[in-house]
Amino acid sequence: MMRNPLEPKHGMRSDEQHNDPSPASAPSPKTAEEGPVVDAEYAEPNTSAVDQKKVLLKMDLHLIPMLALLYLLSFLDRGNIGNARIEGLVETLNMTGPQYNWCLTVFFFTYCVFEVPSNLILKRLKPSIWLPSIMVAWGTVMTLMGIVQDFKGLLIARLFLGLTEAGLYPGVAYYITMWYCRSEAQFRQAMFFSAASIAGAFSGLLAFGIAKMDGVGGYEGWRWIFILEGILTVLVACVAFFTIYDFPETAQFLTEPERAWVIHRLRYQGSKDSGQMVAESEDFKWKYVREAFTDWQIYLGLLMYWSIVCPLYGTSLFLPSIIRELGYTSSTAQLLTVPIYITAAVLAVAVAWMSDRSGQRSPYIFTCTCAIGIGFIICISASARGGVPGLVYAGIFIAVCGIYPAFPGNVTWISNNLAGSYKRSAGMAIHIGVGNLAGAMSSNFYRSADSPKYILGHALELGFVAVGLCAIALLRWNYRRINRKRDEMPLGKYSDAENSEKGDRAPTYRYVL
Repeated sequence: MMRNPLEPKHGMRSDEQHNDPSPASAPSPKTAEEGPVVDAEYAEPNTSAVDQKKVLLKMDLHLIPMLALLYLLSFLDRGNIGNARIEGLVETLNMTGPQYNWCLTVFFFTYCVFEVPSNLILKRLKPSIWLPSIMVAWGTVMTLMGIVQDFKGLLIARLFLGLTEAGLYPGVAYYITMWYCRSEAQFRQAMFFSAASIAGAFSGLLAFGIAKMDGVGGYEGWRWIFILEGILTVLVACVAFFTIYDFPETAQFLTEPERAWVIHRLRYQGSKDSGQMVAESEDFKWKYVREAFTDWQIYLGLLMYWSIVCPLYGTSLFLPSIIRELGYTSSTAQLLTVPIYITAAVLAVAVAWMSDRSGQRSPYIFTCTCAIGIGFIICISASARGGVPGLVYAGIFIAVCGIYPAFPGNVTWISNNLAGSYKRSAGMAIHIGVGNLAGAMSSNFYRSADSPKYILGHALELGFVAVGLCAIALLRWNYRRINRKRDEMPLGKYSDAENSEKGDRAPTYRYVL
């Protein structure tokens, strides 16, 4: 009796089950003359009993809400220092403007360094263990930030916050690729990333309320922002240990035929348009990590990433301060951030839905990045003229509404074009990790000396946007050139094993435009 391929072999971990063949007996491979060439293990599973839309909905309901909550808390804890600043953090700790900027900057040093190791650990360890564990760690650090007494204490706390938070976003972004195909990924990325928009809105509302606790327990209001939000993170992490699902192979909410369908389409998605069905490699080899570090598309993609993330962190860390400098009170500044982020969240999901429907990434990323540029042009013009705070606010509004739809598109586009599970794991971590150094840069764009106009900060953001637009156009041009070249290559030039080993460099692989 043939073993059920969805059941683990004796002693095999759940993440090693990716190497099992798909259900049903494998047919003999065809030659190029007889028709499309197929993997020797390839077999189309019987999906007659599978309602594909229903399966996707089940996955959405079981996976996305918890991922969105995790990222909401991550972004909330990372950016709440901006809210704490306008509630008196700098004055209480006797910090200068440059010292405050250093506290923002050092976060990204450890955040960048630990993203690749974290993603490799996630693949080898269960997500239901790794993600909640790092969440407990950063929630603890956040809580302790509420009792720091000087600049050095805050600086060290921010270093450890970067270290502990490093694995969350690249881990969740990679986790989504283990469940959803390339044509479905951006909508799901946007659904959980829009939690960052909600976090921006919720952060303002929460900080507005928590600041009223000023004096409770002898602590200033800004301290309670850190303490209460850190405790909330730890509590949610304890729940996450029991609510995060690991891999499709072990998903209890899917039936056996549904699991077979999900696994099969993930394994063969990269080559389905080539006529030669080749399974994606799931084995770990250090060469895949090395290939990720030397892949041209990751480094060109970094320029695109920076053009989006510099404005993202610039606005998230300084938006309350910028609005306050326009002449509003601290409480009004907190509340005026809310409509910006809510609108951005809606647009992020809407643009992602259209992108998945069209199967295109670059047109939507390019358009949204243009909106970012337009927003900062308005900010610069209005600030230079002076006396029009409403127009500056409108410029920031437009910029943020371009940032949040562009970001999930940028991450999804690169992940769509990395093949081989471990290469994708490392490549996404490099793309996101090195890309987040933009946060270190943008932390120093908005200097206290430049308030209230912040023309230098807006101009630097605009410069990154211009470079990013060029990178997006060049990425699309090169992907299209390579796809056309591969279309002209004969099928069967390489064996199935060789194509699987080559990953996205195989002639059977087609890049998403």
